Amino acid sequence: MKNLLASILFLLLALKGFSQTQYLLVGTYTQGKGEGIYVYKFDQKSGKLTQHSKVVTNNPSYLEVSPDQKFVYAVHEEPKDQAQVSAYAFDKTKGTLRLINQQPTNGAHPCYVSVDKTGKWVAVGNYSGGSFSVYHVNADGGLQPAAKTIRHYGWGADKKRQGSPHVHSTVFSPDNKFLIVQDLGVDKIFTYAFSADTGVSDSAIAFTATSAGSGPRHLVFHPRKDIAYLMEEMSGDIVTFRYNTGRFNPIQNVSALPEDYNGDIGSADIHVSPDGKFVYGSNRGQSNDIAIFRTEDPTGMLRHVANEPAQGTGTRNFTIHPSGNYLLAAYQTSDKIVVYKRNKKTGTLTLLQQSVEVGNPVCLKWIQ
Repeated sequence: MKNLLASILFLLLALKGFSQTQYLLVGTYTQGKGEGIYVYKFDQKSGKLTQHSKVVTNNPSYLEVSPDQKFVYAVHEEPKDQAQVSAYAFDKTKGTLRLINQQPTNGAHPCYVSVDKTGKWVAVGNYSGGSFSVYHVNADGGLQPAAKTIRHYGWGADKKRQGSPHVHSTVFSPDNKFLIVQDLGVDKIFTYAFSADTGVSDSAIAFTATSAGSGPRHLVFHPRKDIAYLMEEMSGDIVTFRYNTGRFNPIQNVSALPEDYNGDIGSADIHVSPDGKFVYGSNRGQSNDIAIFRTEDPTGMLRHVANEPAQGTGTRNFTIHPSGNYLLAAYQTSDKIVVYKRNKKTGTLTLLQQSVEVGNPVCLKWIQ
């Protein structure tokens, strides 16, 4: 019995040590200092990032990891004739990416990619193209040609920014029965029926109109409640929705910007903490900060906590470590990633002296 207990203890300690290091994938713009997709090792004990490998490729501005974490998908934000989505195999032993294949996105400037819960389908949003494409995934992780490309039509209230549709995100619902598409150009959230067997419906089964000129950008679901949160790029608001089978009922609008702010608005990313107790949103423009909100029980509505000043410029994409202990922010125009320690009780952030220089980082994703 003593030997058995000793063996179990040794195994647990070994597993604990193994799990201390994880991989962080970084997508970049490559017109400046960025060179492609970077792979960093992250020590979750110290918060230290160490560059491990990279793949040189053009403008991989958004990444997504398959549910089994064996594959990585990247969109290349280029004009229509060059716009592609790439499939990579990820070797966890070596910490390296290997290109499997590429497919055209059938629209200009793709800015978002997602994978359904089964790992069998990939959806890509084309910002300038005002469309999205869905792809069936082969057994090796590679992508078949687009099974369907759906284009939106219309315009929004802001003639300069919303003269045509601009699909900004494609999000699979928690039950994997719907594909939710945010269109910044027409101020609408579109709901498409989805099946892992047959793919996406030919047309939207419902849509939710947002405020005129708001510019819906990114949508996230609460991990334990039938609640979703939408970041509006142009208004700087976060909208809380009650969610039910593909339908969204707005129950709250709160500004992600500091009180009395009058500068340019360019809100960007939004995430919920793993325990569902806090929501974070990033702001660009002169605001340049990360907004922090507590979620109220049982409604899921938001109460403002603070706006954490940025440690760089171009506060775009950020990520919360799966443990909930850290938040990492990508500062696009400052060419760096900054690590914050996160207080799980208060939601507040403390800057760690852990940052790395990366050319134009715009997307951060974890591989455990």
